[in-house]
Amino acid sequence: MKTLTCVVIGGGYAGIHAVKEIQKTMKNGVNAPRLRLILIDKNSYHTRKVLLFKPAAGNEDITIPFSSMFPVGVEFVQANVIGIDTQSQRLVYQIAKGDKEHTLEYDLLVLGIGSVVRQPEAAQGGIALTGLAEAKGIKAAWRSNLQAAVRESNLKEKQRLMSIAVAGAGISGIETAAELAHHVREDARQLGLDPKAVAIRLFNAGERLFPDGPAKVGTKLEAALHSYGITVVHGSKVLRENEGMLTLSSGEVEPIGLCIWTLGLLPNPMLRTVGVPVTADGYVVVDESYRVKGAKGVYSIGDCAQIQDAGSGRLDGKTCKEATAQAARLAKVIAADLAGRPAPVHKSFMDFYCFGLGPDRGMAWTRQWGIDMVFTGKLGWKMRKYSWDMASLLK
Repeated sequence: MKTLTCVVIGGGYAGIHAVKEIQKTMKNGVNAPRLRLILIDKNSYHTRKVLLFKPAAGNEDITIPFSSMFPVGVEFVQANVIGIDTQSQRLVYQIAKGDKEHTLEYDLLVLGIGSVVRQPEAAQGGIALTGLAEAKGIKAAWRSNLQAAVRESNLKEKQRLMSIAVAGAGISGIETAAELAHHVREDARQLGLDPKAVAIRLFNAGERLFPDGPAKVGTKLEAALHSYGITVVHGSKVLRENEGMLTLSSGEVEPIGLCIWTLGLLPNPMLRTVGVPVTADGYVVVDESYRVKGAKGVYSIGDCAQIQDAGSGRLDGKTCKEATAQAARLAKVIAADLAGRPAPVHKSFMDFYCFGLGPDRGMAWTRQWGIDMVFTGKLGWKMRKYSWDMASLLK
């Protein structure tokens, strides 16, 4: 029996779950073909991207080496894919930018390249929470500000140094503000500063938090944040930060010690140049079974694909929970395609959202049978932690 080469591009949530599910399905499948499974990523580790606020506030390591995640049965190539020839079923990659090009033939290819964090223009100042280096830069910035505040005698300047703006009130912004509220105040206390003098403001361009769910959940989130000393500012966008001054869409200018941008996600720009069809917004075009249009043996899931429920017309979300469910279905689709059987089709994930609200605090919401269920406190935290751990294949 011929050994098939299956390549998964991207070691984010969609990619690692695709590897796990394909490996399991092919191992347990009746008359399943032998499979050479290869994971390609620019890094040697998986980054728990939804936890980027952790190294911005504390010291938690949010990386997992692929070698420990997949100790057997998976080959790993640390490289950047720069092109896919879907006709000859061959991809082109470079070990480092500017290096010579290498080629790899595939029988099956899964694009799980994911997304990138939206960044402000350089002139807008502040620090965008886009990666590990930026997260560490944020932590260094607020710690430096606190140390300067210890030495500062001018009360207005001291207050400016102890103030933080989080621009963008999606899940990332909410979780970042909550985590900082704990760690910044704890560091302030240890430095002899008044923890209550730490001012954290979360700027929301909309009129309420969590527009994807019921208003009462947004209200509960805001109440929780308020109890942790966080001020939520609705209907206000941060335009820029420059030399310690924050300019808002209202025209107001306020002093600020640090501005952190959490502006949401965009499809990976490499998708436009790699050789697969994309939408006007830059998402990979797939059918109801995740097959890439016009590309034999190529599939795509996760943030980089536009995935729609054929029955309801609903577009799937761009969080790790959707990627996990898609990967499990993808493995069944591939097995069915190889066997010449009808393949499963995409079904939307149920309404379910979790929020981390600082150490050991969280909130979760789901809607079942038309009933809204909200979980708070320790139970909300356990549900959030479980979702984080499951997404990164941690038991």
